[in-house]
Amino acid sequence: MRVIASTVATILTALIISGCSQTNSRYSQRYDSAPTRLPTAAELENATPVQEPYSDQGNRDYQVFGKRYQVLDSAEGFVETGLASWYGNKFHGHLTSNGEYYDMYSMTAAHKHLPLPSYVRVTNLENNKSVIVRVNDRGPFHPRRIIDLSFAAAYKLEMLDNGTAKVQVKAVNFKTPLASTEFYIQLFASSNANKVDSVKQDLPKNWQINATTQKNQGLYKLLLGPFPQAQANRKLNTVRAQGFPRAFRVKNLQIKGPETDAVEDK
Repeated sequence: MRVIASTVATILTALIISGCSQTNSRYSQRYDSAPTRLPTAAELENATPVQEPYSDQGNRDYQVFGKRYQVLDSAEGFVETGLASWYGNKFHGHLTSNGEYYDMYSMTAAHKHLPLPSYVRVTNLENNKSVIVRVNDRGPFHPRRIIDLSFAAAYKLEMLDNGTAKVQVKAVNFKTPLASTEFYIQLFASSNANKVDSVKQDLPKNWQINATTQKNQGLYKLLLGPFPQAQANRKLNTVRAQGFPRAFRVKNLQIKGPETDAVEDK
């Protein structure tokens, strides 16, 4: 994919102007900021729509800044056109409205009215790029903006430079059953099998239950999984915070294929 954003400063300026920048005591940053790296190829995969129950949290009508918002009973048939923005570092690792953790490298989004979770296809009407995201958060609470995208989703839509883009948001149709895709979390990779095994043995006991090693073209990969997508998102946040900051997700169909973004031993 073409690298967007001429400089990190350009991205940061656009985000401060357009993103979620309200002050909130639970955040360590006053304003949102750009991430330190671009998404990997695995992180740019569309969210895989699966039929799942609505969350216990985040699906009641609510009030923000004195304005009341109604939550739709269903996303079926939903179509909307308007401005999209994106959010990043300030919110990364914090709870979303449905009780998950926000990961700016996952294909997720925030919407004011859609039930949580919902799956929508977002199309950038300025370049016809599209992405499927899982809506698991509320926002954006800015006039004339209809959806807040994760950093990875915004990158895929090539809207980082401007910070916003005119988009169409269309709910995924579930009339045809969709296959469930499972994910692995890649923790570590090395050409030295003993090193991989040593890292595996040092993992917490509850991680070792799901740990497996795959070999591909002389590279040994240490993986956790498989997990459903929502669980993989939560697990990825956990492992990054507990000693594997470069960990990333791979689909179950990808683990035996070539992998250029391996977290390699140096």
